[in-house]
Amino acid sequence: MCKEPITYSPLRNQRDNSCCSYICHTTIWNVLHNRLHLNAYKVQIVQALHPNEKPRRFEFAEQIFTGIENDENYLRKWFFSDESTFHVSGKVNKHNCRIWGSENPHDYRELERDSPKVNVWCALSHIEVIGPFFFAETTINSVTYLDMLEMYAVPQMQQHQADVIFQQDGAPPHWGMIVRDFLDENFPDRWCGRGGPWPPRSPDITQLDFFLWDFVKNIVYKTPVPSLDELKRRIVTAIQNVTPQMLENTWREIEFRLGVLRATKGSHVQIH
Repeated sequence: MCKEPITYSPLRNQRDNSCCSYICHTTIWNVLHNRLHLNAYKVQIVQALHPNEKPRRFEFAEQIFTGIENDENYLRKWFFSDESTFHVSGKVNKHNCRIWGSENPHDYRELERDSPKVNVWCALSHIEVIGPFFFAETTINSVTYLDMLEMYAVPQMQQHQADVIFQQDGAPPHWGMIVRDFLDENFPDRWCGRGGPWPPRSPDITQLDFFLWDFVKNIVYKTPVPSLDELKRRIVTAIQNVTPQMLENTWREIEFRLGVLRATKGSHVQIH
């Protein structure tokens, strides 16, 4: 087996290579590793950045580090929040997507979300997880999101500390005037979302996206999920398995990732 077919078609899997070359797929694996010295790299899924968004990501990182310089506990005041959609039928399996090559090509795929089965909200601080909160509605709007903030999220965050800084992304339900008025009242000059300073399309710098949701889904989908009730039960159990040490590690990771943004002028954080 020669290297040229792999070079021309690096996305082709071992079984397809086996069919084309009439060589056992286990033999192909050994050849790829031991003779051709190639490795299988995971595809990293990221959201496309518009030209004006890298500067906004850079500015956000600069703002955070300025806050840390003025107060070493500044980042620990933050609660990062996010929603995720869980499907009874499972999830996209990035584990099975590999690219063969002698060097990591750092290839990316844009993710297209399916219609929801259950919408889940969580928030992370450096010491605790608030959630999961399951929305009864299949579609989240500003009214349902505000109800969740008023009755569930904000009371718990304010018990944590008086000067919480609350982060949310730019999803449409978060941008309703009733939501912004509520956040201005409860977190005056201490909430972060669309319009500033939170940069759009930046899941690579939120702990929920780069840690929590993958952690939960890896537990939830170890075996097929038979029902929506069982799906919710597994989500609750998975989140209960998050330890204080895990949270501490994610806070060190977010500081590292913000440093990457500052060093690269806002580019995607690439995990090697």
